[in-house]
Amino acid sequence: MTVTNGGTHLSGPVLIVGTGLLGTSIGLGLRARGLDVVLSDISPSTQAVAQDIGAGRPLDPSDSAFAPELVVVAAPPDVTGALVVEALAAYPAAVVVDIASVKDSVLKAVTEAADDAALPRYVGTHPMAGREKSGPVAARAELFTSMPWVICASGQSAPDAVRTAEALAIDLGAVVSRMSAEEHDQSVAVISHLPQVLSSLLASRLQDTPAHALSLAGNGLRDVTRIAASDPRLWVQILSANAGRLVEILYGVREDLNRLIGTLENPLGDGARLDMAQLMAEGNIGQARIPGKHGTPPETFARLTVLVDDVPGQIARLLTEIGDTGINLEDLRLEHSPERQVGLAEISVLPGKRHELTDFLTSRGWKVVQ
Repeated sequence: MTVTNGGTHLSGPVLIVGTGLLGTSIGLGLRARGLDVVLSDISPSTQAVAQDIGAGRPLDPSDSAFAPELVVVAAPPDVTGALVVEALAAYPAAVVVDIASVKDSVLKAVTEAADDAALPRYVGTHPMAGREKSGPVAARAELFTSMPWVICASGQSAPDAVRTAEALAIDLGAVVSRMSAEEHDQSVAVISHLPQVLSSLLASRLQDTPAHALSLAGNGLRDVTRIAASDPRLWVQILSANAGRLVEILYGVREDLNRLIGTLENPLGDGARLDMAQLMAEGNIGQARIPGKHGTPPETFARLTVLVDDVPGQIARLLTEIGDTGINLEDLRLEHSPERQVGLAEISVLPGKRHELTDFLTSRGWKVVQ
């Protein structure tokens, strides 16, 4: 597939069925590249919001000549399969992709219901991007930039259709990854669905926690409960569709939890402290395997913490002065003190630059925590 004058791999038009967070973000991203985007949603008000923020123009049902190059089904998982089948029948020249977060159940639904001749035009995909907020008002054109986009072509997907699906991801700035539907669902069960469940279970423990106790919370609690703010309606569908794979992982979590409970019931017993240490060490090992920037291990970088007064312009000043050194900022995390008008900026740099940056910031009056 050749690149068009607009710098895209697609030529359009692109029809997006479903104008929630992801569908609208796709529309915004493609419109920014100059592509003709057409929107369709069962909810007129949701579609109207997506149109108003510039994600595309409305589908005209009376336009019998409309022939999209690509149809993107961006609907909830429980209706995705049926909408893919409808799109394959309605637009016989179009490639049809879906972006549902589960792939095997959608593939089975499409394979069972679609015309065999249409199946080569279908490709399952999943952009690994999102936000805790939902709906078109939360959409962002850059949502997929540098994020993984999994292409789950079936054995019946035509090569041209797969290239079109990959072109969608590339045009939106995503990084293409390829998996089977089964491999994808097994992977997201552990790296996406399990964290969601555990985050929600932990956050549910906070319902009756006294406010004065919650006022002591730092970034640790915020980090592990952030995704607990996700849309329950969507997650009911995701968990139901991938229940078999997730429950196998939860059996293992249950064994670990029972092991910890048994240890903590007698924390001074023989081997108890060793067992606690082993459990924490196993967590250290797993956490260290999560890729950091550019796929490197997180421990590749050195960290220093800078105290930042909670007043306007301080973060901008700090970043500007770091830029003045010519030292590349590899990562930045901010933490606010609930009791003081001060924040903590945790900065990650290459190990060989840590002392240089510390000396420079100290000379500029910043308090660097050793």
